[in-house]
Amino acid sequence: MPAALEVDHLTKRFGRTPALDNVSAAIDAGAAVLLLGPNGAGKTTLLRCAATLLKPSRGRVRIAGLDPVTDGAAARRRLAVLGHESFLYADLTAAENLAFYARLYRVTDAVARVETLLDRLGLRGWAHRPVRTLSRGLVQRCAVARVLLHDPSLLLLDEPFTGLDADARALLCSVLREAHAHGTAVLMSTHELALGTALCQRALILAGGRLVWDGPVGPGDADRLDGELRRLSGRVAA
Repeated sequence: MPAALEVDHLTKRFGRTPALDNVSAAIDAGAAVLLLGPNGAGKTTLLRCAATLLKPSRGRVRIAGLDPVTDGAAARRRLAVLGHESFLYADLTAAENLAFYARLYRVTDAVARVETLLDRLGLRGWAHRPVRTLSRGLVQRCAVARVLLHDPSLLLLDEPFTGLDADARALLCSVLREAHAHGTAVLMSTHELALGTALCQRALILAGGRLVWDGPVGPGDADRLDGELRRLSGRVAA
């Protein structure tokens, strides 16, 4: 089985500034991996390249063995991205947004799938309200439902816990565990190290656009990783 995501000598420059410098890594199907690093380390750039939203300056990306350059539509059908923007339409209701994306992804039995996710994400009471009237936390729940609609084989998450209260964070963790248990691979950037290490079994650490650490992690490793990130932040600043 091909890796859910493979980046090979991935380099991305903005002008003369390298945001990513010769990064190579593979994420197996069904794996859950943390993506960590100091501010400006290249995490969001890596996620955007993996999501085919940015074109690499050099190197390649493979999604489930597919080349996004030659098989872009097929590759994108296998992934979903949850980032700083919800990609929801503000004047549509939560249910209308999910129905729209279900049609876009050609989801089988779309009506039932939307209803299931509205219930699973605790959105039933707000399903028919325009997204612009919802709180930040509810918008994020709706965005989570959006990325799960088509059962992607790869989830790319950039700070998914932002704006969520404790109950919503616990719900998101539960949903991510379920997706992972069903074989979805996860690559997640987060400052919430305790949550991240509870969900993931491996971490990649970037510094200055380079991959500087790749190893196993577990629920007891949040403090160790925090210390390593503080050390790298000082080294990068120096």
